[in-house]
Amino acid sequence: MSFFTTISTGGPSDQELIVQYKSSGDLESLSLLYQRYMELVYGVCLNYLKEPESARDAVMQIFEELIVKLKQHDVSNFRAWLHVLSRNYCLMQLRTPRNLSTVEFDESYMQSVEKMHHEDIGWKEEALTKMEQCLEELGEAQKKAVKLFYLDQKCYKEISEDTGLEWNRVRSLIQNGRRNLKICMERNKA
Repeated sequence: MSFFTTISTGGPSDQELIVQYKSSGDLESLSLLYQRYMELVYGVCLNYLKEPESARDAVMQIFEELIVKLKQHDVSNFRAWLHVLSRNYCLMQLRTPRNLSTVEFDESYMQSVEKMHHEDIGWKEEALTKMEQCLEELGEAQKKAVKLFYLDQKCYKEISEDTGLEWNRVRSLIQNGRRNLKICMERNKA
């Protein structure tokens, strides 16, 4: 026995069957319409799911979805709409948790925030002290621009308005100040 049956193309059009189904809820009209495109749906499902049995199951599940979704949507090109519905159904099946695999990993790869916090307080304080010292070594304009940008979290435009400097000049001061801070911090690392 074949999974698909051939339906003659004579009779009501797709649009007539859709209208008939939407107005009366007649599953026979929907069934007739769906049978015209079952091979298309099966092909889409087989393409995505790769297994004939899964594809046949999907064809039946898509029909069940069609019962609800066709009433909710205005469909002018049923074939194209059904193709998209079928594709989306298959993609959702591939994304379900039963299709996802989990991988075990060693907990030693994880960082512990608490452990880092308690062990590194001294290092962080030292780094902040060095950064403050290096900030003081910057020229006055660079120091002011860097503080406004990083500490006060102002944008280039706001800094330009506050200082009266051109936008490009502010950008240059911040970039050069950041580079000079990095050089100073690396130099004082010893």
